[in-house]
Amino acid sequence: MTQENVQSETQDETNAAAEATSPAQEDALAAAQAEAASLKDQLLRQMAETENVRRRLEREKQDAGAYAVTSFARDILAVADNLRRALDAVPEAARADQAVANVITGIEMTEREVFNVFNKYGIAQVEAMGQKLDPNKHQAMLEIPTNEVEPGTVVQVLQTGFVIKDRLLRPALVAVAKAADATPGSSVDTNA
Repeated sequence: MTQENVQSETQDETNAAAEATSPAQEDALAAAQAEAASLKDQLLRQMAETENVRRRLEREKQDAGAYAVTSFARDILAVADNLRRALDAVPEAARADQAVANVITGIEMTEREVFNVFNKYGIAQVEAMGQKLDPNKHQAMLEIPTNEVEPGTVVQVLQTGFVIKDRLLRPALVAVAKAADATPGSSVDTNA
């Protein structure tokens, strides 16, 4: 036999063997392909889940760093409030006395330092005076009848509010304007 005949016979045998695959072998091949596809799908889902967990943990880490001082800051707000009350409590007549003036200067410097530390950690005062009542930043404590400003406008700040970064630390306690000619028992619509 020539080499050509040998190759032809070998190829014929290979083709015959390929054509003679049994249905059981085809089923096994299909099952293996389905299992491979299923495992690939599971792998892709696990990779996506791992990436989501990584992103969530990174975000939580950033939040923890940014807002770690929240509890401490709330406690220090009372100190800042008391410094302001101390300054407001000194009568004008007493301010002329040099000893009292020195104490006032010391309290003012301490208050400035507290606010410098607040700024360092992203703590800022909530703007309230003259603003429309914002229930996300202000807490209305009372209404004052007046026609000088639009109803629902903050006319007095009873306690300063603060935010840390973009979160509310403490709402501003405010008094809002209501129409002076309003009938008793009516309230101002502050949702406008």
